[in-house]
Amino acid sequence: MKKFKPTVYKLQSLCCDTIFDDTDWELNCPHNEKPALVRAIYDKKQIEINNNLPGLYKFADWLPINRILEGSGAPITYKSKGLAKELGLTNLFITFNGYWPEKGAHMQTGTFKECEAYSVCARKNQRHDKVMVVASAGNTSRAFAKVCSDNKIPLLLCVPEDNLSSMWFETELDPCVKLVSTASGSDYFDAIHLSNIAAEMDLFYPEGGAKNVARRDGMGLTVVSAVTTIGRIPDYYFQAIGSGTGAIAAWEANLRFLEDGRFGNRKMKLMVSQNEPFVPIKDAWEAQSRNLLPFDDNDARKQVEIVNAKVLTNRRPPYSLIGGLYDALSDTNGEVLSASNEEAEKAAQLFLETEGNDVTSAAAVAVASLIDSVKKGKVEKNATIVLNITGGGTEKFKSEHQLHYLKPSIIFPIDPDPEDVKTKLAKLFEE
Repeated sequence: MKKFKPTVYKLQSLCCDTIFDDTDWELNCPHNEKPALVRAIYDKKQIEINNNLPGLYKFADWLPINRILEGSGAPITYKSKGLAKELGLTNLFITFNGYWPEKGAHMQTGTFKECEAYSVCARKNQRHDKVMVVASAGNTSRAFAKVCSDNKIPLLLCVPEDNLSSMWFETELDPCVKLVSTASGSDYFDAIHLSNIAAEMDLFYPEGGAKNVARRDGMGLTVVSAVTTIGRIPDYYFQAIGSGTGAIAAWEANLRFLEDGRFGNRKMKLMVSQNEPFVPIKDAWEAQSRNLLPFDDNDARKQVEIVNAKVLTNRRPPYSLIGGLYDALSDTNGEVLSASNEEAEKAAQLFLETEGNDVTSAAAVAVASLIDSVKKGKVEKNATIVLNITGGGTEKFKSEHQLHYLKPSIIFPIDPDPEDVKTKLAKLFEE
């Protein structure tokens, strides 16, 4: 492997267009004028794929990183035959994120969250003496846990107790990774609240979620894979969403390809979907509201308990801020779709039968939404369509490996006392 030179880039605030250096894990505009995302502006406008670099780092031109970590896989894009024939589509491409060695997919956690984890953990970071905090409904934590364990990066994970079944791994993790949970009946937002309490302590620093350019640009590699494989920007892009960060990332990658100039001048229509009955983004978008509509937190938790795709249940997504999901949908004339548990289960079975591998419950929601969109004539049969399978091959991986489950060191109540949390976390990391 050739010696890696750090990617050259700047950061730009979308609230005031200020351009500045990424000096210390910058997550916000230095002027803090309005709630807005910060975007990476790369020196390399035309991406070159470097196959001398391992895994997803072959796309390093558009990743805000200064080092290479071991063990990454990259999204793979291929032209569908089975599912395309079933739906009568002539140009359906599948971008697969997960475990499918026969097709060259080697994400051992079975999720595209590995894209963000390997990008975030390779980003320039001055805080080597502190512990990164990540909140997740499951998949993100599994990905970050693997990356941090393999590369000895201290990490605190915050995951709802009801989602602990997702914390499986091929090997036991390094003790530098520790897990805490919010009690049964809690959801992703409760885990985020717990992580925010931890981030107030000097011992920790927040990973940053959607505000972290490395997270978004890592997720955006699904579009980079698709466009560089197909040779053009697609007409439609289907993906299931929880926070919508992946859809924002897809839009941003599309904008970079417009600047690249070699892949066409279109903006692909974002076709994002949620798992019924938890559809706050769909409700807001259909009401043409830049802000999420009011809802009762307890009612939301009950809806979360119903859905199969728990990873799609963020009660506070980056929807309304500048550069967020509302802007992404507006700029691409996008749509927010939805699918029931039953529709997603049928879609997952169809994908298995026609394409030959299992998909996660979240990815099944996207497949179901594609099926429904075809039935309703929302997409042309000859359109170039990308279906982002955000997770797959997990059942295949589990059948081929002995699993180890990470258990929480502490389970906190849904509405914990902040001082109690801080005291217990400090003791946890003294051990």
